[in-house]
Amino acid sequence: MKYDMEKQHKQGKLHALERICRILDQDSFREIGSGIKNLEDAFNIKKGQFPYDGVITGYGTVGGQRVMIYAQDFTVIGGTLGKQHGFKIANTIKLAIENRCPIIGINDSGGARIQEGINALAGYGEIFYYNTMASGYIPQISIIAGPCAGGAVYSPGITDFIFVIDDISQMFVTGPKVVKNVTNEEITANELGGAAVHSQTSGVAHFHMKDENSCFQKVRQLIGIIPPCYKDKNPALIPDQKINYTSDISFNESLAHILPEHSNQSYDIHDVIYGIVDRDSFLEVQEEFAKNVVIGFAKIKGITVGILSNQPKYLAGVLDCDSSDKLARFIRYCDSYDIPMITLTDVPGFLPGRDQEHKGIIRHGAKVLYAYSEATTTKINVILRKAYGGAYIAMSSKHLRADFVYAWPGAEIAVMGAEGAADILYGRQMKSLEPEERAAYRQEKIDEYNVKFMNPQTAVINGYVDEVIRPEATRERIYADLLMCACKHPIDRIEKKHGSIPL
Repeated sequence: MKYDMEKQHKQGKLHALERICRILDQDSFREIGSGIKNLEDAFNIKKGQFPYDGVITGYGTVGGQRVMIYAQDFTVIGGTLGKQHGFKIANTIKLAIENRCPIIGINDSGGARIQEGINALAGYGEIFYYNTMASGYIPQISIIAGPCAGGAVYSPGITDFIFVIDDISQMFVTGPKVVKNVTNEEITANELGGAAVHSQTSGVAHFHMKDENSCFQKVRQLIGIIPPCYKDKNPALIPDQKINYTSDISFNESLAHILPEHSNQSYDIHDVIYGIVDRDSFLEVQEEFAKNVVIGFAKIKGITVGILSNQPKYLAGVLDCDSSDKLARFIRYCDSYDIPMITLTDVPGFLPGRDQEHKGIIRHGAKVLYAYSEATTTKINVILRKAYGGAYIAMSSKHLRADFVYAWPGAEIAVMGAEGAADILYGRQMKSLEPEERAAYRQEKIDEYNVKFMNPQTAVINGYVDEVIRPEATRERIYADLLMCACKHPIDRIEKKHGSIPL
């Protein structure tokens, strides 16, 4: 079959077939539905006019792992989606479900084929239905390799991971022309829905790549670390290393020196993550969005895990609306595939203020509580430093049924920080004192609160923390727990259709 590759190259883009071949293992692609063409005669379009109806579908392998794949061809009537086009994509997703393998979609389309009217919308409807059926059963990956507008954005929106590419990706429900007509606002396509917008501001995208080739390599890396289907065990998930109960000091000794001397000083949580997981295994998700939390996949002695952590380097690691959404969705993904979750907690609370309250921090924060509570996969929490108030509960606490909760020696587990607590508890007494006496009295009460409450001992006595562990022992302790929970089977389920998460 003849493909118009030069037309794409002139726009600085690869052709649909080239994209497929660069993602898949060499010579592994097998096309299906190549003979399908458009069926409609309307508005100067003839039946059978468009080869493969503008979308290439088939299957192949990525690192030996079977995948289904489709790529819209912008050189065929702008990659627009007609009935046959939509049904081809839907069938590809259906085959992925039936064969228990990931589905990769490459989106490069002008949207619904207006000439086909409601039949084009029917094509989208079929795709959305199978996207929803696949959710939580097989991984769904969307690559935005061109325009993606109108109804077309909702298929990627349902999928698990969205990749965007600089100077190529555009996603929006209504384009710049419609925005201009309706609101009289002048805005470019990139300003409205370019790669930076969706990776940094909207949070729609999970991976932001500089070019197509680096994007395809990242997709291959992702496929290599996540399970291919619910309950399927990737060989990489089978542990083959012994537990070192004395801890691997040579690998982890840096962990003992990461936390700064004072609790109000920041540090980079990545340094802790790198000291726990296998070297070069951490694959961060949504790196540029809601930076006050860090999420991603990694391996611990070959076992794939999900990492969820506060980031003291940004907003002191507080939880706000965006970071709560980021955490909750990742929790639910990991739980869908029984990927063990390692939570690294250093959180001073939820972000206060009018803006957050008006944006619905109650609703967004509740998503984290709900997601952790509902999750039945292995849940291990390490409290590194601060764990205050409701945010302490939200970050995979025992109260939300974490399997194991540990604390580093200097951890502070309390309702709030010592200064705020002293002001609330002794504020009335302070007002009656002279300024010099007031300062001394306040410091005395702060010190008293620190001694009594700003440590993990009360939590240990009550069983809310299982053990206080040395930082350098963290990796080995987590690995032992992963082996212990390998056959975990939850026993306290309530029979119901499903819960109602606070979306």
